[in-house]
Amino acid sequence: MKIVLRADVARLGKRGDILDVADGYARNHLVPSGAAIPATAGVSAQAAAMRRSRDRRDARDREGAESVAQRLVPAVVTIPARAGREGRLFGSITPSDVVEAVQRQTGIELDRRRILDSEPIKSLGTHEVAVKLHADVEFRLTVEVVPA
Repeated sequence: MKIVLRADVARLGKRGDILDVADGYARNHLVPSGAAIPATAGVSAQAAAMRRSRDRRDARDREGAESVAQRLVPAVVTIPARAGREGRLFGSITPSDVVEAVQRQTGIELDRRRILDSEPIKSLGTHEVAVKLHADVEFRLTVEVVPA
């Protein structure tokens, strides 16, 4: 069955895409949930408009992410933390701590889920943290952990 997606569906497609899916999947899940509508001749024009608006929004989001990345790449975010004699922290620096420090020092708000490194920082020194703001915009943020 041919359908037009009205919303982004994980592992299937994005809004405005015209897809051919199994009849039961379309009838029992996609159409009743409002995620898709059956594709007809008139709906195809509407799908093209959805794709154009999606592309414009994506370009705008990418430009915003690139401008944030240009401001953060040269910056060094300093985080004070309590540490022992060998430089090991008593706790750890989590993505939430990094986001909070970026907000305090640069005024830029990030989402903690955009920080890709899953391992917390557990020692003093300079560390690089991967940040992905957009599908096309990924960069390394320099974080310096200093003794408090």
